[in-house]
Amino acid sequence: MTQYIDSVFGLFWAFVHPLVMVLILWLIFSIGFKVLPVKNVPFVVWLTAGLAPWFFFVDTVAGSTGIIVQNSFLVKKVVFRVSILPIVKTLSSCVIHLIFLGLVIILMLIKGMHFSIWWFQVFYYTFALIVFILGLSWLTSSLNVFVRDVSQVINIVLQFGFWATPIFWNIRMIPEKYHFFIKLNPLYYIVQGYRASLIYHSPFWIHWELSLYFWSVTISVVLLGIMTFKKLRPHFADVL
Repeated sequence: MTQYIDSVFGLFWAFVHPLVMVLILWLIFSIGFKVLPVKNVPFVVWLTAGLAPWFFFVDTVAGSTGIIVQNSFLVKKVVFRVSILPIVKTLSSCVIHLIFLGLVIILMLIKGMHFSIWWFQVFYYTFALIVFILGLSWLTSSLNVFVRDVSQVINIVLQFGFWATPIFWNIRMIPEKYHFFIKLNPLYYIVQGYRASLIYHSPFWIHWELSLYFWSVTISVVLLGIMTFKKLRPHFADVL
């Protein structure tokens, strides 16, 4: 959140960019292309429910990738546990995410959707996303110290990932034979999980195969991230 300290509106800017993007996509697809409601759910609600975890993911991963380089003074001059930097970034972004999630809830209520106990299930998917993000952040942040192009590659991958993940489009829009490849994306599980919790009120254990796949990938990413970080950590100061 430090990037907002010197600005006049402070933390408000953390919501401007995602809200503007939601507004643009809503205007394009609801007003311009006149996209119909998805399963009787207003398109703007369906869209924001999917965008909420994506914004959190992008903000954290993009920010964490360069966080060690940006805080090189902590590595070179201070006895500091550098591994907590991605954790700090993740937690700070999580605060913004929870506030944005609150705005999504308000929008749902305005659109006439009623409270459901299943809304609380979204915190399971938030936790799952945090674990995945931390593993990925430890991996990319440590590699970025040695190869600064990593941050640029991550930005490109994130742009591609937005369009490859069914956030503003429904997976049923493409032939079923391609669904398997879309579901290989771990973010598919999270985005669909947010919608399942907030909109469709379906339990996560119904799709146990997806849950098993997601956690297998996530644990692998976390272990890879931890091992890579530990192996490269002793050389950070020399490179920086």
